[in-house]
Amino acid sequence: MKTKKTRYAHYNINYHFVWIPKYRRKILVGSVAEELERLIRKVCDERGVEVLSLSIQPDHVHLFVSAPPRHAPSVLINTIKGYTSRYLRQEFPELNKQTGPQLWTRTYYVGTAGTVSAETIQHYIAECQEEQVRIRGMER
Repeated sequence: MKTKKTRYAHYNINYHFVWIPKYRRKILVGSVAEELERLIRKVCDERGVEVLSLSIQPDHVHLFVSAPPRHAPSVLINTIKGYTSRYLRQEFPELNKQTGPQLWTRTYYVGTAGTVSAETIQHYIAECQEEQVRIRGMER
């Protein structure tokens, strides 16, 4: 990972976020998962946050990002969760029946990573993605 810079700062700040839908429902599949990925990338891009790795599993999301120091991790994840919840529930009204008025739980995991452990996290997310592809292949 290379150091990035803004007008006033040089930084290497990476966050690993994990969050789940209400009741840990397995609803993040098919077109819902595709739209969720699009929305996450859009909201991150609008805020100058680089998506390093993203894995959407049926019942949770792993997101690994590099963010400028102006973004507090709590504000960043709540922005992503709020934005995606609003648009996914508008696009897929059936989600409201499964999770109620909130798509996501209030909780989330966040970890920070420097240069060495960033590679480890990316490897872990890639392995989760590969395992999910293998599981989907077995279901068919």
